[in-house]
Amino acid sequence: MLRAVALGGAALAVGAWTSAGPGRRLDLEAFREGNRDRGPAADRFFGGVTELGSIWVSVGAAVVLAAAGHRRAAARGLAAASVTWVAGQGLKRVFGRARPYDANLEGMHLRIERPNGTSWPSSHPAVLLSFLTVTSKDLGAGVAARTALDGLAATVGASRVYVGVHFPSDVAGGILLGKSVAAAFDGDRR
Repeated sequence: MLRAVALGGAALAVGAWTSAGPGRRLDLEAFREGNRDRGPAADRFFGGVTELGSIWVSVGAAVVLAAAGHRRAAARGLAAASVTWVAGQGLKRVFGRARPYDANLEGMHLRIERPNGTSWPSSHPAVLLSFLTVTSKDLGAGVAARTALDGLAATVGASRVYVGVHFPSDVAGGILLGKSVAAAFDGDRR
């Protein structure tokens, strides 16, 4: 449980540090780099993967896992994803950070429809990471598979910056939040 608290604290620290001053300036510079145009292939790729972090994708994956006989992994993964989503929505209200397209940033590109809500933390990588972390452990996935799944969640996070709906610190905060919730679900099993 200590790991879960430390990861959650780190997520909050990222949000606080990037709310003003040097942290905010670095976040804006990183956003400009992550959001710059990389051509139609990048638009298609990142536009295609960005919704893999939706809570509805976790619901669908849980249904598939349950139908395949992995009910416990499905239930725990969906529970972790749901807790992460609810926590993320609460933190969005607390931080109230404007999305990049609402921050009047010169040269920013919005490549998908505007999502509802505020920016910090990014719930797409958070939800996906908590779901994948819990289910992959419950299913006995090896280190290589879990590393690849972490990479998938990081790719979804990068896509959120590229499509113009999140700052890099939103993604970092979301990843830490997702790992925090997953660690809480793993608490007694270590």
